[in-house]
Amino acid sequence: MLMQLAKASLLNRKGTVLMTVLSLVISIGLLLGIDHIRQEARQSFTSTVSGTDLIVGARSSQLNLMLYTVFRIGNATNNIGWSSYQQLKQHPQVEWTIPLSLGDSHRGYRVIGTNNDYFKFYRFGEKQPLALAEGKEFSAVYDAVLGSVVAAKLGYRVGDSIVLSHGVGSVSFSQHKDKPFTVVGILAPTGTPVDQSVHISLEGIEAIHLGWESGAPRPGKVVSAEQSLQMDLEPKVITAFLVGLKSKIATFVLQRQINDFKAEPLTAILPGVALAELWQMLGMVESMLLVISALVLLASLVGIVTTLLAGLKERQREMAILRAVGAPPLSIFLLIELELLLLVVLSVVLALAGLTAALWLFRELLSSEYGLFISVWPWHSHTAALLAAVVGLSVVLGAVPAYLAYRRTLASGLTVRL
Repeated sequence: MLMQLAKASLLNRKGTVLMTVLSLVISIGLLLGIDHIRQEARQSFTSTVSGTDLIVGARSSQLNLMLYTVFRIGNATNNIGWSSYQQLKQHPQVEWTIPLSLGDSHRGYRVIGTNNDYFKFYRFGEKQPLALAEGKEFSAVYDAVLGSVVAAKLGYRVGDSIVLSHGVGSVSFSQHKDKPFTVVGILAPTGTPVDQSVHISLEGIEAIHLGWESGAPRPGKVVSAEQSLQMDLEPKVITAFLVGLKSKIATFVLQRQINDFKAEPLTAILPGVALAELWQMLGMVESMLLVISALVLLASLVGIVTTLLAGLKERQREMAILRAVGAPPLSIFLLIELELLLLVVLSVVLALAGLTAALWLFRELLSSEYGLFISVWPWHSHTAALLAAVVGLSVVLGAVPAYLAYRRTLASGLTVRL
């Protein structure tokens, strides 16, 4: 009976109810959306690289080393000698290594010089291997394998020709036009910086820099693409390398040995520790976003309570009639609370449905533009508790107008005021 009465009362005030629900849907959707993106971004962030025990680069902070090797942000302080890399690669505890040579780009996307061990041993997410959406791995000096975002944004297909640029800016005036590369493969999406990278061989990196000095070609020293193939293309230096060990127990021992390496100053970091430190720095931003969305929701709930308070004067006769036909005072209290509860529950359902639809609609845009692969179902282990808190807060705030309605006297409701 009380439920039917609450529904009828809400339907009788369709305009006000519609605006109230719309305000709540936007607020709850904002709260759930920010929380969902925060959780998905954290998962994507921490799963950028997995299965790698150590990352080794020139002496630097662990955050800087992590940023330029894994996230392709920033630049290395120095390079590593090829001989040092070969020496550490032969360490009895090392199972595999992935050399990385950075410093070039293609239309704003980083170029990664490496070898085929990159496709064999690199892991992301839950130790998922890289996979080719089409084509093959590079095998020749002037072969290139593109990340999914690079191929999609620039419209490249297997067989296309690309020209690399010196430096990492989006616009470069130093281009390796005399040594074009051929796209031989396109990687499947990973949701990591791999998608926004161009991969070529270490020999390719050496070939395009033959005859260059201090970031520019030396006059009269131009080496053609054909001549480069006849020359020694073994790298002299690399930027960094990833390490996989035979035993996890040896991780800290080898890390200390690399940090104390005599031939040149090196830094070895644990990816998990560096990622945790980096996320801790970014955690304040995500917490602020969550607090802002919670305040927006609170403001909406307070606004709804204010609307109910303003409407009590107009509903005095309605309440008085209910009392006159025998409704106890507690029923008046419960009626107001039930109306607010129905509004909030309806808003929660619509917010979930709307957010799911929006995520489904924009999932391609998020993946192609921002490299974010976000689940379309915004539900996590704590979402039920979050929504329960929203409903509980609405009930608590709704107690104010409900109590005032409860206290209205029968006489004041029936008295006609002119």
